[in-house]
Amino acid sequence: MKDLTKGKEGRNIFWFAIPMLVGHMFQQLYTFVDQIIVGRFLGKEALASVGASFPIIFTLVALIIGISTGGTIVISQYFGAKNYDKVKRAIDTLFIILAAFAVVMTVVGLTFSEQIFRLIKLPEELIPTANTYFSIYVAGLVVFFGYNGVAAVLRGMGDSTTPLYFLILATILNIGLDLLFIVKLGMGIEGAALATIIAQGVAFAVAVIYLNHNHDLIQFNIREFSFDFEIFKQSLRIGLPTGLQQTFVALGMTALLGIVNGFGTDVVAAYTAAGRIDSLAIIPSMVFSQALATFVGQNIGAGKISRVKRGLWRTLIMASGVAVVMSVLLILFKYPLMTLFTHDPAVVRIGGDYLTIVTSFYLLFTWMFIFNGVMRGAGDTLIPMFMTLISLWLVRIPAALLLSQETVQIFSLTFRGAGLGEAGIWWSIPAGWAVGMILSVIYYRVGNWKSKGVVKVPVEPATITR
Repeated sequence: MKDLTKGKEGRNIFWFAIPMLVGHMFQQLYTFVDQIIVGRFLGKEALASVGASFPIIFTLVALIIGISTGGTIVISQYFGAKNYDKVKRAIDTLFIILAAFAVVMTVVGLTFSEQIFRLIKLPEELIPTANTYFSIYVAGLVVFFGYNGVAAVLRGMGDSTTPLYFLILATILNIGLDLLFIVKLGMGIEGAALATIIAQGVAFAVAVIYLNHNHDLIQFNIREFSFDFEIFKQSLRIGLPTGLQQTFVALGMTALLGIVNGFGTDVVAAYTAAGRIDSLAIIPSMVFSQALATFVGQNIGAGKISRVKRGLWRTLIMASGVAVVMSVLLILFKYPLMTLFTHDPAVVRIGGDYLTIVTSFYLLFTWMFIFNGVMRGAGDTLIPMFMTLISLWLVRIPAALLLSQETVQIFSLTFRGAGLGEAGIWWSIPAGWAVGMILSVIYYRVGNWKSKGVVKVPVEPATITR
């Protein structure tokens, strides 16, 4: 466990973020390699099918991920206040919530999978393989929630290193099983889904065994779990807006995929591959935001607002530097990166266009996420939810339609579009980031986030103002 209420702010955040960064890189790596193997050995149709499944999976899990984020913030604030009894109750409550939602989402996903793919107009030739992959993946949501719940709890208490070891295990196992099931045994798309579920299940089982033998506060014993309704309400108050935000983001990504689907299999495959590269590249910004959120949670709990402000500006400097480097590297090496997934020239060209447009604006994404990290750590998640919805549903989705199509019909009204094709969809992404970043900076300056903590303690006078 790490106490982030003492020491140099920038150094604390940096060293807390590094294990999380490595962990997220490994987490994305096995999805990255998974899709490389699928694209190389099963073809662009299978690659597109896997890519079409992820926004739907994200939609199913988004709400509970947000609520578990609320639980993590509650844990970090009680931990910062040294109230370890409340920490233990918050952990038990979080695990119970995760288990209940995992069962519900599994049933929903298995029941409506094919109807969902038809609703978003996935090309007909992709639906059978997409449905197969999706159904197997959804059947393993219980272990997905279990593993991510353990990692979230440990991070809330300042431990970002231990989850990394479990993640490395899952990554190595997933890649090995991919090669065994797909390349050696010829299992097809089913092998990719099974490899992921088995890897996550093993990592979760190892995490439970480790915690039960080595940790005082976290004892994973279902018979001894206790549900604290007051902590549940606190987690819900903080996490529900984030969960709804994540859900609407996921629905937005699904709507965006629906627009992409209209351009055919090549564009869907390019969107899948380039989007996976993009997801890997933005991890540093997301990790710095998560590390800052835990830092803010602990320091809000300790009443140290001045450390929160200093931590924000140190984090902005670090994350912005990384964002610029990532933008340059991806623009320079876009085509070699795309050929890792497929040698189809049309897919490579379209994916290269995506990377050129989107990665040029990583600074906007970084600043938006870092400022939102302060608000999440403080427990102020409602207004950021509305800001995200505005940037996605009122900017990105309409822009994707208007920029990509010649004409757009909304209800009984017909609008003239720019007709840029799939490139118009790519341009809508930084447009949404720009609006989200501006709104986040404005709300941070307003300062209402300072009074949203669950732990009410006297706040030290701020030593700086910005």
